[in-house]
Amino acid sequence: MAPRRPKGAGAFPKPVEPPAPKLPDPDSLYAALDLGTNSCRMLIAQPKGSQFHVVDSFSKSVQLGQGLGGSGRLSRGSMARTVQALKICQRKLHKHEVARMRLVATEACRRATNSSDFMRYVERETGLRLEVIKPEEEAMLAVVSCAPLVSTRTEQLLVVDIGGGSTELVWIDLSQVPAMERPRAIMRLRSGFAGEIGPFPAARVVDWISVPWGVATLREQFDDVEDDAGRFALMSWFFEEQLGEFSPFHRETAKEGFQIIGTSGTVTTVAATHLGLKRYDRNKVDGLRMTSEQIDRVIRGYLAAGPEGRRADPRIGRDRQTLIMPGAAILQALLRIWPTDRLSVADRGLREGLLYSQMSSDGVLEGGPF
Repeated sequence: MAPRRPKGAGAFPKPVEPPAPKLPDPDSLYAALDLGTNSCRMLIAQPKGSQFHVVDSFSKSVQLGQGLGGSGRLSRGSMARTVQALKICQRKLHKHEVARMRLVATEACRRATNSSDFMRYVERETGLRLEVIKPEEEAMLAVVSCAPLVSTRTEQLLVVDIGGGSTELVWIDLSQVPAMERPRAIMRLRSGFAGEIGPFPAARVVDWISVPWGVATLREQFDDVEDDAGRFALMSWFFEEQLGEFSPFHRETAKEGFQIIGTSGTVTTVAATHLGLKRYDRNKVDGLRMTSEQIDRVIRGYLAAGPEGRRADPRIGRDRQTLIMPGAAILQALLRIWPTDRLSVADRGLREGLLYSQMSSDGVLEGGPF
């Protein structure tokens, strides 16, 4: 006897619809936009404990500073590309109803003679009002973003932010700060490099410098040099010469208690190459500590691969292959001046510094950003 089919066996299953994700409260959201010489990047986040949770993000290479070194002006094409990217940012801000935000522009807009015209153009087309910040604030925010990566064993700290149009270096003395308070002492620098507020242990800024050479401007400066290895060497020595007025350039530093934190696309790309990642993974890169030998091995590999090999490398990509070697030249110059056993990799920068600064000022982070 044939078995009976159970009742309803031929019926279509009822679709199970997952509940729509709960949208975050707009009143809890903060936004930070960084318009640099090469890239336009934005984060929308909400405080979560002592950190923040990213709700939405945007990143695009717009090459705003293309040709700026020769003409001193932002070109029509670069401005048009940038405005298109900013329109996407505006739509995201509108979608999430973000009220608290800082939208900043850096070196390209500081240098361009038609920067004011560009700002009016942006506001007319997108409704966004950008703020051109000074190099000191840019450096300070880069330092603040790296606070969670500062070791409690660190007595002397160098934070390096390699941008598209400039590179910021900040040297901080933490020797008088109790070990467990050192990351928080860095965070309190959000009020400026001149000093701190209240009776807290002080992180002392020994010196800082903004060098008007980043990966894009350095590439343009030596674009006429055809030999790949020769161009790399020239860029590295040229950048080292720019540090003559930075007081720590002239001092010897003990390896014990000294930490360098590097924050830039160059540093994270070098780290991803060292790890052999096929797909970029921020969780594996951010906070990684690399030896100078490991970094040197990666850079020698880039030189051996040549332009075509770097272009084919998925960790570098076609868009960035012309930028990775200027960044590597800057990195090599720094490790030549301050030989150290370790460099801490930070996949964070101006946007994160802007978010931490806003949230800390509003008192919405629990017990500091750690």
